[in-house]
Amino acid sequence: MVCAYIGLGSNLAQPLEQVRRAIAELDQIPETRVLAHSRWYRSVAVGPGDQPDYINAVAELETDLEAHALLDQLQAIEQAHQRVRLERWGPRTLDLDLLLYGDDIIATERLTVPHAYLKERNFVLFPLADLARDLTLPSGESLESLLALSTSDGLEALED
Repeated sequence: MVCAYIGLGSNLAQPLEQVRRAIAELDQIPETRVLAHSRWYRSVAVGPGDQPDYINAVAELETDLEAHALLDQLQAIEQAHQRVRLERWGPRTLDLDLLLYGDDIIATERLTVPHAYLKERNFVLFPLADLARDLTLPSGESLESLLALSTSDGLEALED
């Protein structure tokens, strides 16, 4: 079994409901189970135009699936939520990102792990810290050191 962390985000069609449903759907992936999820966070949208705020979280999974097979499952869940990929960083009903897959470093045409923007996004770092504050990335960097360089500007933890 491999421990994987999944970033969740939504800013369309009842975002909080989208991410809540997605957590339950992650737990239905074959050979996979959800161990925990972070608090919900509201974040200012990163991307083009005047977008609604996002609801974000991170889920911790345990899986026997290979990384690309897990990615296929994540994309199928996004499709079930009518995810449309019209523009990069545009609004979306659901975004599921494979942030970390054990200690693996993966660089293929379809998948980059650790996630390419993991270190830069407070809406990933803070929820990840809810689950694994003592985490060390495959690069050897600690999550604590990344948090020390980040701010919580534009980020609000929500009451469940």
